[in-house]
Amino acid sequence: MVLYEWKTSGKYFSYDGHTIFYRDEGAGEVLLCIHGFPTASWDWHRIWPGLTKRFRVIALDMIGFGFSDKPRDYAYSIHDQATLHESLLQTLGIQRVHILAHDYGDTVAQELLARYEDRQKDGVQGIEISSVCFLNGGIFPEATHPRLIQKLLISPLGPLAGRFVSEARFRKSFSAIFGQNTQPCDRELSDFWSLITFHDGTKVIHKVIRYMDERKKYRARWVGVLQRTKVPMRLIIGLVDPVSGADVVARYREIVPNPDVVVLENIGHYPQLEDPDGVLRAFLDFV
Repeated sequence: MVLYEWKTSGKYFSYDGHTIFYRDEGAGEVLLCIHGFPTASWDWHRIWPGLTKRFRVIALDMIGFGFSDKPRDYAYSIHDQATLHESLLQTLGIQRVHILAHDYGDTVAQELLARYEDRQKDGVQGIEISSVCFLNGGIFPEATHPRLIQKLLISPLGPLAGRFVSEARFRKSFSAIFGQNTQPCDRELSDFWSLITFHDGTKVIHKVIRYMDERKKYRARWVGVLQRTKVPMRLIIGLVDPVSGADVVARYREIVPNPDVVVLENIGHYPQLEDPDGVLRAFLDFV
């Protein structure tokens, strides 16, 4: 499937007055796929056919990403993105989900899991979570190594840096987080850049990236839920990812009880694109 077909096969719903793009396909138990930064639901296209054979799969472009609206005057946050997902699920009448998340989406999944545990403790009805599977992401801020462009975007120079994020710079930085033998092709890089620049996305990217500070601020909540939840979890991780690879694996094994980890050798930050068959096997084996 090409990016144009992905878009034309999608749907839209309204959230807080903004238009949000999403995909909803397949039948059976519901699987919620949560994408990463700075890309979009298109991240899942290589494993989408395999997932939709087993599940009803739902994936949206979070606000500020992909084909969704990217308002300039907006308080972007992980908490709001979690509420966005809950809003879509409620709109669709869905009460129970499995979650497959990547990168930024890992943190959104951690907040959704924390809310689920809060409801369980308080005896409040709401969306139930059957399982959570994480791909490469900053689950532990102390084990994550941001790229230079990320550091610039979150600094006081962020608004200026966003203006100078060119396609050439993006291609170089983005390719560097993939494995040496699993590099994105020219068409893929063009597709990802078009998703980032859709609706002038480079003008809000410095606001969206504030999630890096949120990970530190809410670490106790988001890491703590991984340590106490009874919801089944698995980490599938590309080991050569320079951002959230080997150090995340080590930290996960150190502090998460009974850690369930699948390591993909020679794979970088986007395992669902670099080794779609390996990710699909590991995920389906888990659920």
